[in-house]
Amino acid sequence: MLDSIDAAARSLGEDLPGLVSLPGDDRYAAATSIWAKQVGVAPAAVVHCRTAKEVQATIRSARKHGLPLSVRGGGHDWAGRALCDGAVIDLSGMRNVEISADRRTAMIAGGARAADVIAATDPLGLAVVAGSVSRVGVAGLTLGGGYGPLIGRFGLALDNVLTAEIVLADGRILYADSTTNVDLFWALRGGGGNFGVVTAMRHRVHDLPSVHSGMLVYPFSEARAVLERCSLLTAQAPDELTVQQTLVADPGGAVMVLIVPTWSGQPEDGEARLQPFTRLGTLLAGRIERQSYAALLSMFDPYIANGLETVMDSCWLPALDRNAIDAFIGAMDDRVSPGCAIVTHEFRGAASRVAEAATAFGLRRDHLVVEILASFPDRSDAGDWLRHWRWVRATRERFASALPGGYPNFLASDDLDRARQSYGGNAARLMQIKRRYDPDNVFSSAIPLPRST
Repeated sequence: MLDSIDAAARSLGEDLPGLVSLPGDDRYAAATSIWAKQVGVAPAAVVHCRTAKEVQATIRSARKHGLPLSVRGGGHDWAGRALCDGAVIDLSGMRNVEISADRRTAMIAGGARAADVIAATDPLGLAVVAGSVSRVGVAGLTLGGGYGPLIGRFGLALDNVLTAEIVLADGRILYADSTTNVDLFWALRGGGGNFGVVTAMRHRVHDLPSVHSGMLVYPFSEARAVLERCSLLTAQAPDELTVQQTLVADPGGAVMVLIVPTWSGQPEDGEARLQPFTRLGTLLAGRIERQSYAALLSMFDPYIANGLETVMDSCWLPALDRNAIDAFIGAMDDRVSPGCAIVTHEFRGAASRVAEAATAFGLRRDHLVVEILASFPDRSDAGDWLRHWRWVRATRERFASALPGGYPNFLASDDLDRARQSYGGNAARLMQIKRRYDPDNVFSSAIPLPRST
């Protein structure tokens, strides 16, 4: 089997001269070194695409030679879906961002990261809804949803997509928007990369010269009081205010509570709106200040380290209530290493006012995503991985009030029951569109879709 895969990879290189790298090549090493280290996955080849036509040629050649396919954009998916045992379509060379003449839209190439987008928009006092960190790939983030600090005011990242260019499993290059290939456009906004390779997307651009924000650090010993007071402050917050809570260990292993409130409304109101968050408990570090959107999205970048193994799970909570806070604290008390962390992402405001049937994304009500994360150095035996996996799974099970399903971008590839629940009433239509555009499941490495409805 390995010999046949290697032979197919060499044939791929003959079909696509100059585009293919193999194990041992520098380009191969760079493309396969992604955020969440993958053990036991060794792609036979990486194809470094720069245009939609090169992606088209890659898909046709890989299918001809029987090679499985995956797509690497930003390479920021915890489950490592960017890599497979066959051929990886590497879009990291496609990072162009073009702002329209009227400054209302941005055409974003399929391999662009949030950092590439804000490098183009920030100097103009503009912003594209692009998640919570600058290193994430915009296409992958957007196709699955796209939570972030602007969600209350502008919605999910996928709510801001206007057009997509996509290369299908049969090699066709299509454009999809609200009037052309309408079903495909609907499915792309929440169904992930299950329908083809998105090589470019046009996003809505917003006027946002600055935000008010800051990473406020509180002691874990005060976690219950800090989180309860924070929850009270956010209960009646306007759309322009979002808050992220994180429990994470400092370099010495001590747990901290990080509160990151963000105000995206009128700058003159920012200081007054956010100052109460500096009085939730004993403030150890941090302050609220006016800053660029680029600075905001870079805030968590120091906590993201390539080369670590990662285990993750998540759930949706209706609110940050007392039971949820108790679960947060209990989980961190039982942490198995300094790499254990819990992160929340809000869903509210503009995102909640979109009709459930308007896009494939399935949960259009106020809620929190809870991201349960455990990162650790390359293991010497399976016991280390199992220990972290058990902590992650036990932590999710603490949340008795969790809503059915979960954020598809955070689900494991075999989590099919939760995928079905995640899409709710959209599941049947989503699978019909999958069967129409990718009947052979060529793009099986994407986020999980329900197998039955």
